[in-house]
Amino acid sequence: MIRTRIAALLSVAALALPLTAATAHAGTPAFRVLVFTKTTGFRHDSIPDGAAAIEKLGQEHGFAVDVTEDATRFNDADLAKYRTVVFLSTTGDPLDQQPEKDAFQRYIEHGGGFTGIHAAADSGYTWAWYRNLVGAYFQDHPAIQQATVNVIGQGTAATRGLPNRWSRTDEWYNYRSNPRQNVRVLATVDESTYDPIGYTGGSMGDDHPISWCHRYDGGKAFYTGLGHTSESYTEPAFLSHILGGIEMTAGVAKFNCDPADTE
Repeated sequence: MIRTRIAALLSVAALALPLTAATAHAGTPAFRVLVFTKTTGFRHDSIPDGAAAIEKLGQEHGFAVDVTEDATRFNDADLAKYRTVVFLSTTGDPLDQQPEKDAFQRYIEHGGGFTGIHAAADSGYTWAWYRNLVGAYFQDHPAIQQATVNVIGQGTAATRGLPNRWSRTDEWYNYRSNPRQNVRVLATVDESTYDPIGYTGGSMGDDHPISWCHRYDGGKAFYTGLGHTSESYTEPAFLSHILGGIEMTAGVAKFNCDPADTE
């Protein structure tokens, strides 16, 4: 019990470090990011491309990136090293041991960041806390096709430079619920621009959030449903989108993510 409390205190201390302290020495990364890629369900071919792209973003923007499928890294001491944790198309039950879940929950409670990409919503179906963290569970999807994204959350790092109407090709997720009541929606997908009917026969209708952010249980969370294809991870606009999400949840960019925020 004492060791657990000490580890938790170390986690709080690490997350509270000001950015100036993290960058006190030239060449020292501004912060560290853990990219988690474990799957126990469908595994996306794009995961290696996504991990490599985030590593490159780190090199270009001065933060360190560690990539792992090892769920035992979800303990107080290891998580204390990171400003944000990226769930990169995780599926199924990637944290399948209760101590791992507990450590991640403590990390978020102590101010940690969560960055969910694409199939991060296709994870943790028996863990209600995680559903609330990511915002919504995956339901189904239609065939990969071109569609138009309405970028409505202007004024955030995750949407900087994105056009108001953003046409791109991806796998467009339908979700089991609309998260809008509890999050700030940053982008919706226009169902009139593609065939939205998923393999279980439904769609989300006129209000179809595809990216959002919110504060949750002491921490900061960003999610984007984009990123199924390998090509996404060479697309400058999409890379800017996920870079902004990482910076926001790491606490180095403004986190203007209350549901009522408009800029």
